[in-house]
Amino acid sequence: MDKLEKPLEAWREELSETQFHVCRLGGTERAFSGEYHDSKTPGIYHCACCGTALFDSHAKFDSGSGWPSYFQPLSKDAITSLDDFSHGMHRIEVKCGKCDAHLGHVFPDGPAPTGLRYCINSVALKLVPREA
Repeated sequence: MDKLEKPLEAWREELSETQFHVCRLGGTERAFSGEYHDSKTPGIYHCACCGTALFDSHAKFDSGSGWPSYFQPLSKDAITSLDDFSHGMHRIEVKCGKCDAHLGHVFPDGPAPTGLRYCINSVALKLVPREA
């Protein structure tokens, strides 16, 4: 996947304040505050920054964490992951594979078939509903 590179100031102009804080500065929205944490609408979740398709609603589950959670990304290239040692702990950060937007973190406590829980900030996503 070709990388989308853009200066931080250009992102600041295009995104809401909350999206910029989360997606470009690595922030987190409050639990249970996001638009998609309890959404059951079928569709594809895209990156709010660049539009890359990231997660299918078929992989979404209620983790009880307060953030939308998925057991797998749409494709292996859709996301990248890296070690995150912030806040005095080790976690695996998840970023958009195209624009490097911070999406959230992945944990090894999800359901079958992967056993993973991609815990993603709603503000980093844009749901495109499936047509009926």
